[in-house]
Amino acid sequence: MPTITLEGPALTREQKKELIKGFTEVAVKAMPNIPNQAFVVIIKENPNDNVGVGGKMVSDIHKS
Repeated sequence: MPTITLEGPALTREQKKELIKGFTEVAVKAMPNIPNQAFVVIIKENPNDNVGVGGKMVSDIHKS
């Protein structure tokens, strides 16, 4: 089973549904010999306190 993983900020249920559908559609186009039911999409949500960019916490970057 091919697995597609996205790590990012918290998302709404609708955003997750759209991502899962879109990722699956693109993957099926790229690998037409694999049925869409075989693709697994995993969304990992990371709080802004758990992510750093450029040596700063994302939560602090958003404050400024």
